Amino acid sequence: MKKFAVILAGCGVFDGSEIHEATLTLLAIQKKGSEYQCFAPNIDQHHVINHITGEEMQQTRNVLIESARIARGNIKDISELNVDDYDGIIFPGGFGVAKNLSDFAFKGAEIAVLPSVSETILAFWKAKKPIGALCISPAIIAKVIPNATLTIGSDAGTKDAIEKMGAKHKQTTHGEVVTDAENKIVTTPCYMLDANIAQIEEGANNLVDQIHQL
Repeated sequence: MKKFAVILAGCGVFDGSEIHEATLTLLAIQKKGSEYQCFAPNIDQHHVINHITGEEMQQTRNVLIESARIARGNIKDISELNVDDYDGIIFPGGFGVAKNLSDFAFKGAEIAVLPSVSETILAFWKAKKPIGALCISPAIIAKVIPNATLTIGSDAGTKDAIEKMGAKHKQTTHGEVVTDAENKIVTTPCYMLDANIAQIEEGANNLVDQIHQL
């Protein structure tokens, strides 16, 4: 039985992990007969967004605690993640990836990735274990892994930023995945496109299928 680490970035598309992408990734893993363990950094979110109005709220929330909502409490600090215990790692999307796990939302190609996250990505890459990334998450992969081939769909601005980081981008549509066999990276666009939840399920399933093949 394969076991995967899933890295969350909070709870909610505008300030954390995208809930559909995260949940459907977990479902896809179990449908393949595999297991998962969720992880998140124990840090404060960049900010908190009211998901009805889109306005910033005067609150402070913790990424690990908020991510525990998606994981139903079964979550660990990313500092506890040991690459030897897992067959691969997957990053669902959501603005939390670009605000909490990195500062891509603010700095684009000049991105800095949270050290605990970049170290984890590098550990799986050096161990030649598959790395999956949905939606905006390929941006942090592009920063950490040199000369990666990946996709965020078709958004021109994000594509340009990724290519400035040295990655090769391939345009994709709903459900499609891009596999960088040399680096064992699998990516899919999900909500970087104007998608519905059924299309997110297709992308998550296809990504998890491809990771198992690697």
